[in-house]
Amino acid sequence: MCLNDEVNTVVPATLVIPAHSLKGTRAGIQELILDYLLPKPSVFMSEKIMDRIPEPELMNDAEQAAAYALADFEEPHALFIEKFRASFPEEAMAGAVLDLGCGPGDITIRFVHAYPRCVVHGVDGAAAMLAHGRSRVEEEELGERTRLIEGYLPGAELPLNAYDVVISNSLLHHMRDPMVLWDTVKQYGKSGAPVFIMDLRRPASRGQAAALVDEYAAGEPDILRHDFFHSLLAAYHPDEVSAQLRAAGLDGLRVRMISDRHLLIYGRLP
Repeated sequence: MCLNDEVNTVVPATLVIPAHSLKGTRAGIQELILDYLLPKPSVFMSEKIMDRIPEPELMNDAEQAAAYALADFEEPHALFIEKFRASFPEEAMAGAVLDLGCGPGDITIRFVHAYPRCVVHGVDGAAAMLAHGRSRVEEEELGERTRLIEGYLPGAELPLNAYDVVISNSLLHHMRDPMVLWDTVKQYGKSGAPVFIMDLRRPASRGQAAALVDEYAAGEPDILRHDFFHSLLAAYHPDEVSAQLRAAGLDGLRVRMISDRHLLIYGRLP
């Protein structure tokens, strides 16, 4: 037996998968192995989790926006692109991509660089955040394939009625009503469209949240440390996300922990 340190559960040291289940591709084999080894959301219910404490939905303060635009998000944002590739390994991504809650546009711009056959539309309700993103788009001469739109969900006016891919990073924990996000995904994603949403996972206690801030934001400005701490308190638990997806009719999407503070929701729209 061996110990899975991430969730303190025990898994067998030898993995046996029936040959008829292998789907015939390396990606299929990898998917089965991950499903076997990584905990399902129900595993987390064995631990006592603090109640969620919502935070403001918009981050429109000028100082706050500047801090986020200048912050070092290399590790989590590189992880976003890396996990997207791993989740859809055989896809030649092309077409229109919708990035919900794009903030200052770092994920939007990374996606444009990673997938040169895609056009990416990012939407966010915070004008101060978008101003930094638009400056980057102009500096990197990405205007032909990148558009950042100011809009509040629900009701944002988007350039297209349907998108080939829907992505989002760190928007879910800002939503007082998470169904707004899932309804938007269903409204704008085409049938069969890849969906890829990464967000924070609420830790068990304020002490654990503070420890994560100390570990991952030790050298950041106080405003970022403050926001990171309160974002952890506002984040949803994996079982809560699974319940949201069932209520939205999106229970075909998978929910998976991918780090000590991040969860991933991914799959295809019906």
